[in-house]
Amino acid sequence: MISILVAGAVSLLVSSFVMPYLIDRFTKLGVGQQIREDGPKDHMVKAGTPTMGGIGILVGLILGYLAAHGNLGEGFTRDGVLALALAVLTGFTGFLDDFIKIRNRRSLGLTKAGKFGAQFAIALTFSLFAHYWAHVPTSITFDRQSGLGIQLGTLGWIVFATLVVIGASNAVNLTDGLDGLAAGSSIFSFATFVVIGYWQFRHFPIYQVSHTLDTAVISVAMVGALAGFLWWNAPPAKIFMGDTGSLAIGATMGALALLMQLDLLLIILAGLFVIETLSVIAQVFSFRVFHKRVLRMAPLHHHFELLGWPETTVLIRLWILAAIFTAVGLGVFYADFLSIGTTLVR
Repeated sequence: MISILVAGAVSLLVSSFVMPYLIDRFTKLGVGQQIREDGPKDHMVKAGTPTMGGIGILVGLILGYLAAHGNLGEGFTRDGVLALALAVLTGFTGFLDDFIKIRNRRSLGLTKAGKFGAQFAIALTFSLFAHYWAHVPTSITFDRQSGLGIQLGTLGWIVFATLVVIGASNAVNLTDGLDGLAAGSSIFSFATFVVIGYWQFRHFPIYQVSHTLDTAVISVAMVGALAGFLWWNAPPAKIFMGDTGSLAIGATMGALALLMQLDLLLIILAGLFVIETLSVIAQVFSFRVFHKRVLRMAPLHHHFELLGWPETTVLIRLWILAAIFTAVGLGVFYADFLSIGTTLVR
């Protein structure tokens, strides 16, 4: 428990104090956000706002995780190292994307093929290590004791895990379109992972999921790092996370669900990100097939803006929706635990 508290406190402090430094340095260097020309016109005033704040998030995450293991008697685990390595590698991919945008002074960075290729290689490598090195089972469930269990086999699980990491990474990236939206919504999801991870750790004989204390440490370190970033990213944002942050956050979210064997529960815990992604898919499908748009603009948060909702109204309402999803997910997890307890008593 102490390691969890230390990770959260250190990551929060590091992220909080790194952000002002990044804001100052990036402002002087002219490292500003490039706004997409087809986006809401109100967003054009945000052009030039310092970006790549994801660097501070990753620094907070790394130092928070390392601090939790310093002199506390907690050893590093394969699950924790894998999740941290994935965050860093996907964050670096996002950094390259952001850097190209800034250098070329346009809203497009890496080519679609280059970006997806890097994501695929990283996600596939993670999946292979997760199965062969961290020994994650090849069946998928809502949680390890759920009655619903689907056996995929080695190849099927590796394909599934790769798609989960890529999908989660891009889902958070798509959601990162309003000040504080991706960071605030992600805090709810990672906070739930903290609770579930510690619960699995305390009830190991029931769940039989190894290293969940360390994945809980990763989760709380991400919560602290995101909270420190959100202090400066709240409307009106002083800095954006960029793809450096959003790709890393989403990939880590997907990785934790896989490592903690909450594969299908991620659909609920990341419900807002799922909806945002589906809104883009629906928009593209409708336009290409029927030549009509189902939304005024995708992702969904831009649709609400064009309906006339103020940005802060959209933000707070979507935060509430994210909180509801995570509460439902936690409720499903706990209800399953109660059903297990009832069965054991009988």
